[in-house]
Amino acid sequence: MSTKTRIVVVKAKELIYTSLFICLAIVLIVLLFFMFAPEGKNVTTSAGIYTPGVYTSTITLGENTVDVAVSVDKNHITSVSLNNLTESVSAMYPLLEPSLDEINSQLAQINSIDDLAPDSEHKYTSLMLTQAIKNALNKAKE
Repeated sequence: MSTKTRIVVVKAKELIYTSLFICLAIVLIVLLFFMFAPEGKNVTTSAGIYTPGVYTSTITLGENTVDVAVSVDKNHITSVSLNNLTESVSAMYPLLEPSLDEINSQLAQINSIDDLAPDSEHKYTSLMLTQAIKNALNKAKE
């Protein structure tokens, strides 16, 4: 048995290419992990969805503004009301109050504001109020 010493010659260029490809592979694996990993934002914690309180959003009607006040507890919308509603605005936009009453009657039966069904008689007014409620709820989630 003869033991012969073998000498392995590795070129520096091969080491550089190999290390570069290994780094690219690691970056690709990390990128794929972050792209396809589930996001934790949809998970409801025990702290609740909203910060309890009253949040407002402003609607501009002509030259007047009306504040839509949304009261929330930690998991639900409790009520919606209109602030700064003058008699002239309510006379010019008579569907505001009936639309708001319809929204308040549906609040106990829905899980999300997206499940709100606008009444066919005042569909566009309900959609405008729903958008204002969504804007106020965005403030409650922060």
